[in-house]
Amino acid sequence: MFPSKEDFKRIIAPVLRGTFIGSALGILPGGGPSIAQFAAYAVDKKLSKYRDEIGKGAIEGVAGQAAADEAAARTSFIPLMSIGIPENAVMALMMAAFIIKGIQPGPNMIAKHPELFWGLVASMWVGNCFLIILNVPLVRYWLSVFKIPYAV
Repeated sequence: MFPSKEDFKRIIAPVLRGTFIGSALGILPGGGPSIAQFAAYAVDKKLSKYRDEIGKGAIEGVAGQAAADEAAARTSFIPLMSIGIPENAVMALMMAAFIIKGIQPGPNMIAKHPELFWGLVASMWVGNCFLIILNVPLVRYWLSVFKIPYAV
């Protein structure tokens, strides 16, 4: 269930690279998690000591891309909240929801609606805590979904 010490040693570099790549691409409008995943995969394929195993089940081929995806998803809020530019389609929907509620995303949002801004930040922390609490003990049940025949 948990990675071994050897696995942790193997994923440290890809996770740090993926986090950096995802953060950089998440801030740029038009980037997003999908592009960050492909970029992290390409970088890991070139820089990893285990490049021959990536794409064939190596843990580096998953960890770096997952880190890039999460970093890009979280940092995509930065352009929306700071300058009012949605980074991708999901952030455009968030912007539309804010505008419908009479809240203009942008530089004045933190000053005019600090409770909303800090509520969003807190919800990300709480959501991640719930994911850990739910997913760690239930991972074998989530994996049983793959046993369901494709036709069903």
